Amino acid sequence: MPRAKRKIVGGLAYHVLNRANGRLRIFRKPDDFEAFERVLAEGVDRVGMRLCGYCIMGNHWHLLLWPREDGDVSEFMQWITLTHTQRWHAAHGTTGIGHVYQGRFKSFPVQSNEHYLTVLRYIESNPLRAKIVKSSRDWEYSSLAVRNGADKEGLKVSAGPVKLPDRWNRLVNVLPGGNIDVQLEKCIKRGRPYGNTKWIEAAAQKLGLETTLRSRGRPKKVPGTFS
Repeated sequence: MPRAKRKIVGGLAYHVLNRANGRLRIFRKPDDFEAFERVLAEGVDRVGMRLCGYCIMGNHWHLLLWPREDGDVSEFMQWITLTHTQRWHAAHGTTGIGHVYQGRFKSFPVQSNEHYLTVLRYIESNPLRAKIVKSSRDWEYSSLAVRNGADKEGLKVSAGPVKLPDRWNRLVNVLPGGNIDVQLEKCIKRGRPYGNTKWIEAAAQKLGLETTLRSRGRPKKVPGTFS
């Protein structure tokens, strides 16, 4: 099935993710992580993007964006991906040799209520989930570090459309139970809106994402019918 054409509008929050080509570990040493953070900072200033959250892992990264205008996310991501690719190749002496990223970024819209907080918590607790750190605050390359006073050379993190609870540092150290991870993985894979049922349906209709709500595969055969 062809991937749904994305319509990304201003005023909605979006989770955005991209992975390295072939799961290559493109972030190995501090210089690699810091170089991408500098690209993020430049992109935020260049486009006027509200960056509400981020986390950089070894072979991928997560962003939580809150664009002001239609088209801002596409402009921001195009500049970020191209600029980082060029600088990464220059730094590693691999210019002209293969792709850094596996393809276009993946994204899904997020409702600005407790679902927004769930997505941000998912992003900032990624290193804890991967068992890289014992506490989410121990990971240097995320918006959580910025919230806790880390100096990132001008990289600004927006307060976002939803106020964070005072106990946020504790919340990101408790991994959510139930099937939240499963739901978010489906949203990542399919570009499906994340929120309550009514909001999902309305967002899907507005953004042309109705196909992301349908089950994949052939329809089940109804007994007594022919196909």
